[in-house]
Amino acid sequence: MRLLNLLSLTFILVEMQGFSQEDEANDFPVPAVSQELVLIPAGSFLMGRTRNPASGFVDDPAHLVSVDSFLLDRYEVTNARYYRFCNETGHTLPEFWGMDVFYSGLKYPDHPVVGVTWADAQGYARWAGKRLPTEAEWEYAARGGLEQKDFPCGEELDSTLANYHGTYGHVLRVGSFPPNGYGLYDMAGNVVEWVYDFYDKDYYLVSPGENPAGPAIGKRRVIRGGGWRSGRSCNSCWFRQSLRPYWVDMNVGFRCARSFDRNADMEAPHK
Repeated sequence: MRLLNLLSLTFILVEMQGFSQEDEANDFPVPAVSQELVLIPAGSFLMGRTRNPASGFVDDPAHLVSVDSFLLDRYEVTNARYYRFCNETGHTLPEFWGMDVFYSGLKYPDHPVVGVTWADAQGYARWAGKRLPTEAEWEYAARGGLEQKDFPCGEELDSTLANYHGTYGHVLRVGSFPPNGYGLYDMAGNVVEWVYDFYDKDYYLVSPGENPAGPAIGKRRVIRGGGWRSGRSCNSCWFRQSLRPYWVDMNVGFRCARSFDRNADMEAPHK
């Protein structure tokens, strides 16, 4: 995975492309994909995967976790949705904005936004009245109700089920593949997703059994799910990765969550 440190970049892509947020606002496209929320029911599951110690994987041992009901975006946050946030708040546009090679910009309203830091994703989530999902919530939702399967749709993954390295060669429009059992799209492939938690390779050994939210401190944030540049195994439900929170990547985006409010959410559609 290619990583770009924001501190090392010396130019602004928006200026290179010769347009501003104000210019784009005049031709703001109406996205075809709504950013609706899906209710994920409370439950327990085996998080992680039981492995032979000789495999070399030490950060994801299987352990029983319970999560409360919560709401999760059906799709990854799109360029159009993220642009609205930037336009209304004055937030900086994503690092690759306007670059056709990464399908970044309003020419691609329903492609997932990339080139955003963890803080960018967190800022969008707060603006939208949501939050980033915890790592446990993300994995529970990715499994779609299936028990101990490698991928969101079962034991197999191929180019008809997800966009990963060696299949399409670039990011695709969100929702291009079948959803998992909870009706969530692209929980494997397309872009890797920021989640809330700090990363600690030993966290699973001390994680609480109910609603774990990661270590209290750390230097890296967890990213979950494979992307268009990720290998097949990196698209598994249990696979863990992490990045420095200020780094950006053409393979990393995000989706948002919201805690479930029984009184409010049972009476209104999840928009």
